[in-house]
Amino acid sequence: MAEKSNGEVETKRILRFPQVKALVSFSRMHVDRLEKAGSFPKRIRIGVNSVGWLESEVNAWVERKVAQREAVSPGAHEPEAAT
Repeated sequence: MAEKSNGEVETKRILRFPQVKALVSFSRMHVDRLEKAGSFPKRIRIGVNSVGWLESEVNAWVERKVAQREAVSPGAHEPEAAT
């Protein structure tokens, strides 16, 4: 555990793939591709046949994606589909 600057204790939590998938909705293969390209947090080996990802890093990745979306100028919305 590490102490945050405000005195709170930060607990590091490791997520297994089903938990990561619930957060990002990507297949294992796509997560692997993004990770190899340096576009997704690196996995942590937690056992001989087990890997996981730090929850804080996955959440930070999601927050960056949200910030990128919000950085797009307000008038640049995607066109609506014709019905």
